[in-house]
Amino acid sequence: MEEPMAEDVAAQRERLMEGLRIYGGHYTELSRRFAAWLGLHSTDATALLEIAAAEERGAPLSPARLSERISLSSGATTALLNRLEAGGHIARSREHTDRRVVTLRGGAHIQERADEFFGPLAVRLDVATASYPPELLERFESFVADLNATMDAHLGDLAREEAAGIADGA
Repeated sequence: MEEPMAEDVAAQRERLMEGLRIYGGHYTELSRRFAAWLGLHSTDATALLEIAAAEERGAPLSPARLSERISLSSGATTALLNRLEAGGHIARSREHTDRRVVTLRGGAHIQERADEFFGPLAVRLDVATASYPPELLERFESFVADLNATMDAHLGDLAREEAAGIADGA
């Protein structure tokens, strides 16, 4: 059996990256439609999804962690959380032994609404992934984790460069 040529491997990597870019675009569009369906700004809906997903994983977010996840300043995150809390979409609580730590919880209806909106997609994604053996899915998980770690490192470098540029007066 022949080894794939370097050009074939490069082309395959490019196809994979293009597929991920397309997936990212679809995710962005789906998030936009979810926001419109809820009657919210897309950033507010993205924050709700982050809060609900973290809560579902058993690791609820703090405002600072949410700010990192959605790339907003602390002031902008506070304004966003004030809007979401006023609308009954989230609650802030002090559950930690350190009473200064605020925990974000989704309102009771948010998980139901997210399930209603995303449920049909979840079924389709389950069907799409069902034919892949667990070992291959494990490799996909590793691949995506590696890509995310690479992107996180790059974004961290960019943030440091931007901060250095600001500090230097550039």
